[in-house]
Amino acid sequence: MKVTHNKITVIAPARLHMGFIDLSGSLGRHFGSIGVALNEINTRLSVGYSDQLKLTGMPSDRALKSIKLLCSALNVSDKLHLELTSSIPEHVGLGSGTQMSIALGLAISVYYGLGLDVRDIARLTARGTRSGIGIATFELGGLVVDGGRGEHTLTPPVISRMNVPEDWRFILVFDKRGQGLHGDAEIQAFKELPPFPHQEAARLCYLLMMQGLPALAEDNLGLFGDVITQLQSSVGEHFASAQGGVFTSQEVAAAMQFLQQQGAVAIGQTSWGPTGFCAVQGDDLAEQLKQQVEQKFACCENLSVLVVSARNTGGEVQVERT
Repeated sequence: MKVTHNKITVIAPARLHMGFIDLSGSLGRHFGSIGVALNEINTRLSVGYSDQLKLTGMPSDRALKSIKLLCSALNVSDKLHLELTSSIPEHVGLGSGTQMSIALGLAISVYYGLGLDVRDIARLTARGTRSGIGIATFELGGLVVDGGRGEHTLTPPVISRMNVPEDWRFILVFDKRGQGLHGDAEIQAFKELPPFPHQEAARLCYLLMMQGLPALAEDNLGLFGDVITQLQSSVGEHFASAQGGVFTSQEVAAAMQFLQQQGAVAIGQTSWGPTGFCAVQGDDLAEQLKQQVEQKFACCENLSVLVVSARNTGGEVQVERT
């Protein structure tokens, strides 16, 4: 095993999970999903030499627990200095767990010269058990569609990857009070969901393949957004019994309805939420709608709004030789 005293920095982008395609697995493959990498929200961490395990920067029990487990599983020393500069908010639908696992795994692999790739780490840390979007956005950036899980799938394969136009913007609405389903509660929710109709899965596949992705290729945000809104509405209604409605947060739902009335498209909730998202074209319109929704819901202190852009490159690994 090659050990260096280099400092390894990894930047792992947040992602929007725009929905599942087939929850029933009627053709033998379950899930399948679509999502997009984001520029402005990320987990950034560095690993370097230390005479004992220490964490500086942002406090994170998850990061400390994860690095100990990874070092044990890889049979390497955890005498490391972990510096956490930024962290994706946990359990709000932006992929924090997957990105933390990948970032730590890659940093340790490069530090010790283990030669692991993103999918090796995903398998080691049990990521991609349903959606492969977080894995794929770290690998490739942009908008990705994964092919779900078949009988012998290790991690969901990427079946489409496309650049997102540079002037598309996503408006995110956060509910600071709550978190989406995760962990054991998420596993139980999937077990209790009713079967997803085969005909609806077929319709969503057709919409995505013959409208949504071509619209993205032709920079037609309106048509692309209509497909995402339909997909989100269908999947949200299927999840309603587990999350209390099409949206986890009713305040976020009201804000998204208002944004739709102002002309925003691609209305939805990322993963189990509670974060809502929509899309518009251009910085000016995005900032204008952000201000409008903030004024409209000024009485809701739990809501916050952020404008973000798509990231058309994947995660980054930087080596600082010391």
